[in-house]
Amino acid sequence: MSSKILLVDNDIPLQTMLADHLQKVYRVVTATNGQETMRQAFSEHPHLVIVEVELPGMDGWGVIARLREISSIPIIILSKRTSEADKLRGFTLGVDDYITKPFSYAELLARINAVLNRTRRGTGTLENILIVDDLMIDLNRREVRLDTKLVDLTPTEFRLLEILARRHGKAVSEEELTKQMWGEYRHEGSTILRRYIWSLRSKLEEDPANPKWIVTIRGFGYMLE
Repeated sequence: MSSKILLVDNDIPLQTMLADHLQKVYRVVTATNGQETMRQAFSEHPHLVIVEVELPGMDGWGVIARLREISSIPIIILSKRTSEADKLRGFTLGVDDYITKPFSYAELLARINAVLNRTRRGTGTLENILIVDDLMIDLNRREVRLDTKLVDLTPTEFRLLEILARRHGKAVSEEELTKQMWGEYRHEGSTILRRYIWSLRSKLEEDPANPKWIVTIRGFGYMLE
């Protein structure tokens, strides 16, 4: 199966042209801003990210920094910025190559092949990461970050958040949460579950009394929005 590339650029005509060419060799997914890039990275598990640093919202530098916090996935900067300072900044952040615009398709393809040949899918993958908007759950490191800030959770709180995140956007009953948290033969009851829900909200929500992340489904259970 061919490698998958995440192509990030807010120059839509250029992105479309490049995607059309690259799709002859690779599987290509696209994004046009920082937040969309992160969502695509976590949902599509690309083998390589090609990113322009000038993006709306979270720029390419921010995207690269966040990806490098959690993964060694190969990254190529493809940018109209040509200064040595920008190139040094990219390599300091840990990118694998820096290509300036304008460029030839043959050069781009050669550089992509070189980077992919140097790296193999493994420790750099994002398959054990769950992401919901600005909330990131790293299952390998057992870490949770909210808007890049580390959230200190107990093992039980982490497990509860993981269960809800795996069912993101779907209501999970108190009975099912209790069963997954403490097993088939332990009867912790809803009181202790609600205590952990409140504790988790106190660490994630700006206003735990009016939660936006972990919402109550009255008479049923909870849902991670």
